[in-house]
Amino acid sequence: MNQRPEIANSIKTGSFNTNYHDIGEGRTIIMLHGSGPGVSAWANWNKVFPLLSPKYRVLAPDMVGFGYTDRPEGIVYGMDIWVKQTIDFMDALHVEKADLVGNSFGGALALAMAVKYPERVNKLILMGSMGVSFPLTYGLDRVWGYTPSFENMKELLDIFAYNRNIVNDDLAQMRYESSMQPGFQESFSSMFPAPRQQGVEGMASNEVYIRSIKNETMIIHGREDRVIPVETSLKLMKLIENAQLHIFGKCGHWTQIERTQEFSDLVDNFLKE
Repeated sequence: MNQRPEIANSIKTGSFNTNYHDIGEGRTIIMLHGSGPGVSAWANWNKVFPLLSPKYRVLAPDMVGFGYTDRPEGIVYGMDIWVKQTIDFMDALHVEKADLVGNSFGGALALAMAVKYPERVNKLILMGSMGVSFPLTYGLDRVWGYTPSFENMKELLDIFAYNRNIVNDDLAQMRYESSMQPGFQESFSSMFPAPRQQGVEGMASNEVYIRSIKNETMIIHGREDRVIPVETSLKLMKLIENAQLHIFGKCGHWTQIERTQEFSDLVDNFLKE
């Protein structure tokens, strides 16, 4: 029996298999994780699963190049690949339309989905989201430039979270070991090579297209975010017609981990509106 909670279900998406979590029932939410080293859908969302799955069907895939989804030979990672995987994933599970919750990199993916496939998206929830241009931060440069060591992972967790109590050595050890899984660092280091400003631009949707998004959108950000500046969410708020913005003080990049209950309540209330 599989002892790793990160590994759940597997489904064919295009030419490769995607590892994903599928819990609860009801209205479908797809949760799209961020792009940190050793990340997986489980690492990003496991604290939220028990809070949302009693009311919703929660789907959380590992995007290709991350987690426990296949890493096809010779694949060139980029937004087009991730959008196609998300659509293939929905098609494989016969999900016509879903609410999208995107964290950081996942927020950029959710935005790209709303631009390219608006008919497949209900509401958008963007958390510490990328998707617009901004000057590369020290924090994001460190995240994308990560080389595996316990010390480096510990530094990253300090950058990610405002609350030092949640980024203990156990979490650092777990995330470090995860980043050392076979193939993880190879795919990760190939995704966002220096100069890493290119990675920011590669995830940005055209602002003219973002203005065309009509989906009801909730934007969430931690004021002390050192990875994605809070200004990106202010910019998205101005661009998206049907948007609302929630900013948490004393909170870093990991709203869903630092403010799990409040984050889940916001999502639930927004989806019920």
